Amino acid sequence: MEFLDQILFYPIERLPFFLITLIIAFTLHEFSHAYFANKFGDPTAKLLGRVTLNPAVHFDLLGIILLLIAGFGWARPVPVNRANFSNPRRDSIIVSAAGPLSNLLLAFVGCLIYAALYEFGALSAMSNDRAVDAVHIFFDTFIVLNFFLFLFNLIPLPPLDGYRIVEELAPRRIAAKMQRFEQWSILIFLLIILIPGFQKYTIRPMYETAYSFSVFFLNMFTSLFGG
Repeated sequence: MEFLDQILFYPIERLPFFLITLIIAFTLHEFSHAYFANKFGDPTAKLLGRVTLNPAVHFDLLGIILLLIAGFGWARPVPVNRANFSNPRRDSIIVSAAGPLSNLLLAFVGCLIYAALYEFGALSAMSNDRAVDAVHIFFDTFIVLNFFLFLFNLIPLPPLDGYRIVEELAPRRIAAKMQRFEQWSILIFLLIILIPGFQKYTIRPMYETAYSFSVFFLNMFTSLFGG
């Protein structure tokens, strides 16, 4: 147990809740990419069986391990052929944004349900204290992690969705230059994220921001339900 506590980014007692959250968050994230790509005319993901809510299809083992150890990770990327889109730039932006926005939606839904359970007395009506603690930990984990995934995936560095959005928004001349340096950008990104000394300037601030979002929106929804 002590060994796991030392290597894991998250407290070990919260590990089951993180894993449940990841199953939901990663699955909907990648499904959203695949769904909108297919909707806009690119059947690549559909032909590979990615337009599905089956978690096994979307998970990447290394990405999950890194998320648990380093605080960041990934699912299996959805292949997209923008040449199949009727409006490649617009459709590519929507497809790229669909993933992070799905995590934002999950965070909002989590806030809404959590606030409703609290304000309508469902938690206080539970007689088992351990069950109440589990509900608190789950929603806290679910909301913060989904806000974090929303922010993290909007970082404008490859291979993240934020980079694809910026690439499509940039003038073609600049986008061409970005593509030439893409392989090196990925290496720089991994070094910045993986080097422990940099994490307090990268991963930690995003988690703190995600936590601030969760507090703000929980208070907002609680106020709405409380009248």
